[in-house]
Amino acid sequence: MNKERVKEFYLSNGPLNRSLMDEFLHDEIIFNWHSSKGFLQLDKQDLLELATELSKSYIASRIEINHILEDNDKVSLQYTHYVAPIENPNEEMVLAHFMVICELKDDKLYKVYQMSQLN
Repeated sequence: MNKERVKEFYLSNGPLNRSLMDEFLHDEIIFNWHSSKGFLQLDKQDLLELATELSKSYIASRIEINHILEDNDKVSLQYTHYVAPIENPNEEMVLAHFMVICELKDDKLYKVYQMSQLN
């Protein structure tokens, strides 16, 4: 079930874990991200590098999924990403709010459309 696979990725802290990302991302992934800073189109290598950089800044991370829906091979979710910076590990803060539509291929994230808003 695609919904469970996507949920597993996000709840296992996939976005900040390079080895999990490598397991869950299709080799030909296209990741379209609209953020408050502009538009990015990322491939698998870009996402792996981003995970490495983020893991250097945050000691802890958790994702709270507020909504998740499945329609055929697409899964949509809305979540809030909380992090604890290395400089202050006892302070959890909201990194951003996300709305994501994922298309899976071969049981991996293949096309992702994401919008984020800073807190």
